[in-house]
Amino acid sequence: MFDLLIRDARLLDGLGGAPRRGDLAVAGGRIAALGRDLGPARETLDAEGLALMPGIVDNHTHYDAQITWDPRLAPSSALGVTSAVIGNCGFTIAPCRPAERERVMRNLTQVEGMALEVLRAGIRWEFETVPQYLDMLERRGAALNVAAFVGHSAVRSYVMGEAATERAASDDEIAAMRRIVLEGVRAGAVGFSTSTSPAHNGEGGVPMPSRLADERELRALVACLGEAGRGVFMLTKGGQTKVEFLESLAALSGRPVVIAALLHNSTNPRAVFDDLEAIRDANARGHRLLGAVSCCPLTNDFTLRSPYPVEGLESWRPALGLKGEAFMAKLRERGFRDAIRAELERPAHFRLFNGEWHKVTVVESARKDWEQRDVAALAAESGKDPLDLMLDLALDEDLETVFSALLLNSDEDAVGRLLRHPCSLVSLSDAGAHLTFFNDAGFGLHLLGHWVRELGVLSLEQAARQLSSLPAEVFGLRGRGTLAPGAAADLLLFDPAAVGRGPKRRVFDLPGGAPRLTTDALGVHGVWVNGVRVADANGLLPLERMPGRLLR
Repeated sequence: MFDLLIRDARLLDGLGGAPRRGDLAVAGGRIAALGRDLGPARETLDAEGLALMPGIVDNHTHYDAQITWDPRLAPSSALGVTSAVIGNCGFTIAPCRPAERERVMRNLTQVEGMALEVLRAGIRWEFETVPQYLDMLERRGAALNVAAFVGHSAVRSYVMGEAATERAASDDEIAAMRRIVLEGVRAGAVGFSTSTSPAHNGEGGVPMPSRLADERELRALVACLGEAGRGVFMLTKGGQTKVEFLESLAALSGRPVVIAALLHNSTNPRAVFDDLEAIRDANARGHRLLGAVSCCPLTNDFTLRSPYPVEGLESWRPALGLKGEAFMAKLRERGFRDAIRAELERPAHFRLFNGEWHKVTVVESARKDWEQRDVAALAAESGKDPLDLMLDLALDEDLETVFSALLLNSDEDAVGRLLRHPCSLVSLSDAGAHLTFFNDAGFGLHLLGHWVRELGVLSLEQAARQLSSLPAEVFGLRGRGTLAPGAAADLLLFDPAAVGRGPKRRVFDLPGGAPRLTTDALGVHGVWVNGVRVADANGLLPLERMPGRLLR
């Protein structure tokens, strides 16, 4: 007798095959059979033509800290995700010595938008090394399957201490880093991750440690994957990092390279396509590279107390690390403002904010008549420069004004081309990070609803493959991402006519009652992880045990 029988579903195999009507049976956490008249089961669910696909593999999350206090991994577990890859961009919390915990947490508050009080109250420090962290994840369990990177910034800090953010590494330090990376990958980490993005700064605007690494260091550490014979190299690249160099790392290691974050910039529209074409050329030469693209517009809520969209600007650097009146005085300086304006007038290969003031909206202000209006229009009415208007408004309101910026991926025709590119990997949810700024954890449901049903850019079977078997194959998650006998029963049951993500809303469920942004699933009828139902049409279910597994 089967444990579960889902009858009369529109089956999407995850491999890109055409949908077909049929039944699916589950036994022992695995798919036991597909077809018709499969036999009795302890539980039978009539799908009545709803679509059934493999669960979403979210390959770009930052749940490294949250998973230690929230094994349910909300909200992803209610949004169709059944496997999450954590530790992207090199921002991990292992390895970490007890004396370095405060510094690691303070960096995360800046680079990943996490409140320090939340991290202090929430993180369970039951580990020091990468293998110990993996063992903790396996011991404690989670609602989702989890695969973890070895993170470059954490490794660099562990070996070099404060010097990790100051200089290149010595030969002895690189050798020590290599031992840690090899140890982590051999213990089951999914690969090695890093960042060269100028937007990635730690506390006080100090560059995250990985940004101080030279090419010699990167070559040595990525070569560990070749030596271990497994793993993916993932990086978030700055404009100075060329695809040609990353291809050389793929050639050196013989392992796949996932390049983030390839987002469309309306002020430099060719750049992202040039990168994707360079990636296509590398693949033609036998080197596996993929471009991590997003199906969501990149929207960021922010105040001037934590202005993430502009912190990657070189002209903003004089303000980084300043506090209180010194920071506010800097914002008032005419020379500071003029330098920002001058930088925004120059084209850039990649930056988050590009001076598109009509895409910056006042969300919360003491001036209620200005709320939900864009800064460009308000500036025109006031006879002021848009930058001056934003900064003056924030200063008048003690930096409490909330703005929202549509930063990248706003041109849907261009984003559609990214999604259809043969070397793209739908990614970049950043779930678990930027908790007060934005929430794209429902990216998979947005792909199925907006890009499939509403725009027809992808077929349902193409989208299912992008969300399941493709990332499972790239990241080596064996037995995941497909509807086939013997595969893990990671399942998503949904209504194609209604699937999507709801509007963002603020909840106060972090440690200490701190707020975060979340979103609700639309059209989802069930999510199963290893055969255990973790969510239904009403959201997350209470769980007697955590069904997810550490995917080593």
